[in-house]
Amino acid sequence: MNKVILATQNKGKIDEMREIFSKFGMDVVSRDEMGLPKDDIEETGTTFEENSYIKASTIAKQCDGIVVADDSGIAVDCIGGKPGVYSARFAGEGCTPHDNNVKLLQLMDGIPADERGAKFVSVITLIYPDGKKLVARGECEGSIAEEIRGDHGFGYDPLFIPKGYDKTFGELSVELKNKISHRAKSLHKLEELIREQRDK
Repeated sequence: MNKVILATQNKGKIDEMREIFSKFGMDVVSRDEMGLPKDDIEETGTTFEENSYIKASTIAKQCDGIVVADDSGIAVDCIGGKPGVYSARFAGEGCTPHDNNVKLLQLMDGIPADERGAKFVSVITLIYPDGKKLVARGECEGSIAEEIRGDHGFGYDPLFIPKGYDKTFGELSVELKNKISHRAKSLHKLEELIREQRDK
């Protein structure tokens, strides 16, 4: 059985990716389970693609096997696509997800509903032991609520209303979110790329 090492330490991401890779008879192992250093990987890229690759390649140098890394965040139209790649530390180093949500709401105070467009982005990079890589991007369009709503999910989920719905990711069921989210789409794309790779 092939082994896939995940660069993430986020349990939610690990569970989502484990489900995808099981379809290919691949055993998913987190970097913690591999006993790799817990040090944060410095994300110096300016795009989700760059940061995803930085994380995957860093772990690939420390172990043998297929390595997968995800970089994701939210981009809000009315503030020039911010916070983007800085989503996790938008409110400053050591901030909490709640701090980030509060800062975003403050920046958008008074912005009308039709100008609160945003999208969640997820980019997954897979690196094979021979250095070959696959890159999958998924996006979920929507808007930013005027207040924090719901306690499901994590990050900006309590603020993000996906297009076609009137509830935030924080209010929707985990099952539904995992069908329509940016990460669901990038994982589906990655699944297609793996199948193409295996059929060659």
